[in-house]
Amino acid sequence: MFEDYYSSILGLWLILATIMVQLMVAIRVHRGQKGGYSPGKVKPELGQLSIVFRAHRTFHNSIENIIPVLGMAFLAMFSGYGALKLSIIIWIYAIARIIHMILYYRIATEKNPSPRSIPYIVGFFATFYLMVDLGIHLLL
Repeated sequence: MFEDYYSSILGLWLILATIMVQLMVAIRVHRGQKGGYSPGKVKPELGQLSIVFRAHRTFHNSIENIIPVLGMAFLAMFSGYGALKLSIIIWIYAIARIIHMILYYRIATEKNPSPRSIPYIVGFFATFYLMVDLGIHLLL
C-alpha cells in the first residue's frame, strides 16, 4: 500500500529534515549570543534584525505549520487518496517551506507582508487545498 506513496513519504521526510536543520541552526545561533543565553529563551529585546530571533521564529513557525499537513497526509494515505495528487501537494509544501526558511534567515524586516510571506502563503494554500480535497474524498 505505501509503495504508491513513496514520493509523498520522501517529501514528508524532507519537511521533517528541514525542521531538524532549523532546530540545529536555532541552537547554534542561540548559543553564540553575547552576554550568555538561557536555553529555549530568546531575549525579549531582540527583533527581526537579530538572527537569533529569526532562527527561533523560523523553527517555531515550522513546528506550528507541520501539524495539519502531517496529520492530513497520513489520513490521506490511510484512506486511499490519490498518490500522485498527494505527492504534488506535499512537494509544493516542502519546497515552499524551504524557500520560506531561507528568506526568513536572510530578510530582516518588520514589514508585513514581506517577500517571505509568499512561500508561507503557498504552503498554507497547499495545506488548505489538501484539507478540503481530502474532506471531499472522505465524504464520497
